[in-house]
Amino acid sequence: MIETLVALLFAHVLADFVFQTRWSTENKRRPQVLLLHVLIVLVTAQAATGRWDAPELIALALAHGVIDAIKTHLPKGLGDTLAAYLADQAAHLATIIAVAAISPALYASGLWAGLPALPQIMLLVTGLLLVTRAGGFAVGMLMRPYQDAALPEGLRNGGRLIGVLERALIFLMVMVGEPAGIGFLIAAKSILRFDTASQDQRASEYVIIGTLASFAWALLITYATLSLLRTMPALEIALRGA
Repeated sequence: MIETLVALLFAHVLADFVFQTRWSTENKRRPQVLLLHVLIVLVTAQAATGRWDAPELIALALAHGVIDAIKTHLPKGLGDTLAAYLADQAAHLATIIAVAAISPALYASGLWAGLPALPQIMLLVTGLLLVTRAGGFAVGMLMRPYQDAALPEGLRNGGRLIGVLERALIFLMVMVGEPAGIGFLIAAKSILRFDTASQDQRASEYVIIGTLASFAWALLITYATLSLLRTMPALEIALRGA
């Protein structure tokens, strides 16, 4: 079951956070756009499991479409909140777990069953994408109510890139068994942001909230990934944290 679960999680992350564009997200109320996304969900699930003939994957893709349709048609201002985002992802996770529980041998009967290291690689990529891409959306939604504050201008999308990089570094440090390095990362960011934060209390609080949220998301997803990785056979390339 664990290989099927990992493959479906990998497919979901690809469909929602790699192949789904901003345009498709903003136009998902249009049936043809939603249908295209459902098709992408189905194809990624089929590719990840190596099964093109499994009706369970069709059911999973249709369930994904229903969940997205419900979220898309929520009242304006409610569907783009952090609570709606987390509820949407939790619902997708529940359907993935259900399919993996009902058909645990999906991956074992697929084309990639003879590649023993592939599920672990899928899991690592899934965790990294959840930490960086999904985390960026989550932190952005959390900080949205505070973005009307008069904050100092910086590089275009500079803060977003800094967040992606810091979460990726946290993932890497934990995976190689060096979580103590996160403390140095916090110290470095504090020093670099000191001048900006010390001049404006609003900027200081904005930076603190965003940083803590970013680090918390990265640590939560990274350790969840590591816990799941420990249930699988060890990779040939040793991970000290596993």
